[in-house]
Amino acid sequence: MEEGTKGKKTIFIGGIGDDVDETVIYEHFAAFGDIIEVQLPPAPANPSKPTEIKHRGFAFVTYSSPTDAQDAIDNMDLNELRGRVLKVNQAKPMKTLQPPDGNRAIWESEEWLQEHAKPLAQSGGVQGRTAQRATSGEAEEQADDGELDAMEE
Repeated sequence: MEEGTKGKKTIFIGGIGDDVDETVIYEHFAAFGDIIEVQLPPAPANPSKPTEIKHRGFAFVTYSSPTDAQDAIDNMDLNELRGRVLKVNQAKPMKTLQPPDGNRAIWESEEWLQEHAKPLAQSGGVQGRTAQRATSGEAEEQADDGELDAMEE
């Protein structure tokens, strides 16, 4: 299945209560069409209660057709499910990209450094600034000498 078509078939359901699981979501949203998948992302585990499994308060439902997904949005948005008002709309791809190496900074990657970083001599780092000051200092001295020579004449 192509990503472009999958996005139009997947809906986001927000505002889900703690007592709702994938089965409840499936039962309430199956009326609008054939469901391919129900995802209820888990919340980070609580170390003090390792047996307690909670979700993050939202779900994704993927239908077999975009028409079914739109029917679910039209009929379930701002409706109640077990005392909670649901927000149902088209699922959108995540805006932020996950770093390829987990929590490493992007500039720790050799590929990124080779593509974006300049050698220190070209980057204008500390050594470059020192050289630039020395060069500009010499130019100022030469200019001052030139002015003195002109004044003497």
